[in-house]
Amino acid sequence: MALSHALMPLGIVIRRRPGVTRWAAWSWQAVAVLPGAGPADWKELRREGDTVEFHAATLPLELWSSDTEAYLAGLAARVPSIAVIMRPAEAAESEQPLVPVLVTASPYEAQDYQDSGEELVELVPMPEGLIAWVKEFAETHHVHEEFIKRKRNKHRVDMVEDGKGDPRIQQISDVYSVPRRAGRGRAQ
Repeated sequence: MALSHALMPLGIVIRRRPGVTRWAAWSWQAVAVLPGAGPADWKELRREGDTVEFHAATLPLELWSSDTEAYLAGLAARVPSIAVIMRPAEAAESEQPLVPVLVTASPYEAQDYQDSGEELVELVPMPEGLIAWVKEFAETHHVHEEFIKRKRNKHRVDMVEDGKGDPRIQQISDVYSVPRRAGRGRAQ
C-alpha cells in the first residue's frame, strides 16, 4: 500500500501575559491555531492591557496514512487537540523565549516530544474545520489491523537446570558447582 500524505499550513497563536510569580516576568502559552494561515513572524494580533496575542509562526501540519490510528485516538479525546511543539530560543536576549518548531495531530508523536523533556508541548483545541479535515483523512486512509495475541511457548525452559549457563559461551567448568577443597580430609 502506498503511503499517502496531506499538508495544511497552521498559524500558531501564542499569548504573552504577565507572570504570576516574581521569578517569571512573562507567561507564554500557545492558545490557538489558524488553519490555512499565511507566513508570519511574531505578528501582533490582539492586545488587552498587558496581555498580547501573537501570530508567532506558520508551520505545516502533515498527515500520513501510516499514522491514522493515532489521529483517530486524538479525535476521540474529550477535546480534540493539536500539539504545538516549541523550543527555547537560542539567544538569551531574544524578546520571544520560545520558537515553535512543529505541529502534529498525533497524540503519540506529541507524547514522544514530552518524554524527551527538551521541548515544551502545548495542546491547543482544534477548530471544527480542522477536526473535519483530519477525520476525513483518517477515515479515508485507515486500514484496521486486527490484534493478534502472541501465544506463549508451551515449552518451559525455567524447569531445567543444567548448571552450564548460556550454551553459546564456552566455559571450562560448571559455574554453578560448589567449590571443592584440594584435600579430601577435614580442614584443620
